[in-house]
This record gives sequence, structure tokens and C-alpha cells, in this order.
Amino acid sequence: MGCLASAYGKVLAALALLACAVLFAMMLVICVDVLLRNVRLIPGVYSVAWANEATEYSLYLITLLTAPWLLRQGQHIRVDVFLRIVPPRIAWYCEWLCDLTAFVVCLLIAYASWKATLSSMAINAMVVKTLALPEWWLLAPMQLCFVLLAIEVLFRMARLHAGERGPRDDAVTVA
Repeated sequence: MGCLASAYGKVLAALALLACAVLFAMMLVICVDVLLRNVRLIPGVYSVAWANEATEYSLYLITLLTAPWLLRQGQHIRVDVFLRIVPPRIAWYCEWLCDLTAFVVCLLIAYASWKATLSSMAINAMVVKTLALPEWWLLAPMQLCFVLLAIEVLFRMARLHAGERGPRDDAVTVA
């Protein structure tokens, strides 16, 4: 199980690095757009027309690519005040309940996004703004993200089972 968890962690780290590359590319597009708005380098070119739209899609993609990695690192938003005041054993059961709920919700969202992606592909839906893209290109990363989140929740559950009978110590909000 340790080798599988380690390999899975490397996949999530690679996706986080891909998100960094998307962020870097987004920054470059924004810089070029601002430069072209203020300096007439190319006659007749006053901006990068699709910069705002590309930034929107990039932020969405960055969020989806990094969410599973952040969960693995214990960096997702977590309110654990209640877990710190109840007995450790009860807090441990609450952690289990939260993980089980997260697992089910991730699978439900993955399934719903899969159905939406298939539906979009079936009708050839397009998103038309400055850029014209098939809608399913925007929907497809969501199902991958939530499947990866569900898998990470399973690894979290395995770590919780193997650890002490108490609340997790990652992302603690109350010391």
C-alpha cells in the first residue's frame, strides 16, 4: 500500500506542477496583454483579445489540478474546533464520518460531471465568447479532479485507520 500511495502522491505532485506551468503561462499572457495595451509594439495590435477568457479558464484548471494535491498535503480548508474539544475517540469517528461523506460527494460530482461531459459531447455544445471551444473541454477536467479527490480520501482513510485514535493533526485551526 505504501508504494501505491507514494506513486499516487507523485502523480498528484506532477498535476500540481502542471498547474504551476498553467499559472506561469497565464501570467505571461496577462503581461503581454498589458504591454500591448500600453506600448504600440505591433501596428494595429492593441491587446490580446482572448486574455481575459484564457485567464478564467486557467484559474478553473489550476483549481482542479491542485485540489487533490492540496488535500494530500492537508491544506484544504478545515474547521476542526469541535474536534479539538471532544474526546479523541469521538473526534476520530467524526474524521471517519467526514471522510466517508467526502468520498461519496466526490464520486457523485465525478459521476454528474461525467454525464454532463457526455451530454455536451453528444450535442456538440460550444462555448462561444472571444474563443469558441467545445463545452466538454471545460467539463472533462472536473470528473478527473473529483475521481482523484475520491482516491485521495481513500488514502486519507487508510492513514486515519493506521494512526492514533484521535483527530488528524494536519491543517489544525486551533492550537
